[in-house]
Formats: sequence, C-alpha cells, structure tokens
Amino acid sequence: MCEFKVFLDGVKVAEDIIYARAEGLRVTLRDILGKPTVLDGARIVEVDVMSTRLVLSQVD
Repeated sequence: MCEFKVFLDGVKVAEDIIYARAEGLRVTLRDILGKPTVLDGARIVEVDVMSTRLVLSQVD
C-alpha cells in the first residue's frame, strides 16, 4: 500500500495518509487507522506517488 507524508508549506503535518479530499478551502486527510486530520485554508499542490509525498499550500 502507498502511504503519503503530507507537507504544508514545507513542514510535515501528517504521515501514513491513505486518503485526501479537497473541499473548497479545506483538505481532509485520513491515516491508515482512519483517524481524520482536517486542514482549513489549504489546497493540494502536488501528489507524488513515487516519493509518497502530498504537498499542500496555505491559502491566504
């Protein structure tokens, strides 16, 4: 399985993420245990499967 490390403006904010959903200015993440992490004011910038990296950016 492919679990992602998630970076928000260069800072790692989550790991072992298997689900991400962008809803307006909110990104909802879920880890391998199903625990949600909600990031308000964020957007998805890049998904890199080869590096298992999900990059987010803060929206002003």
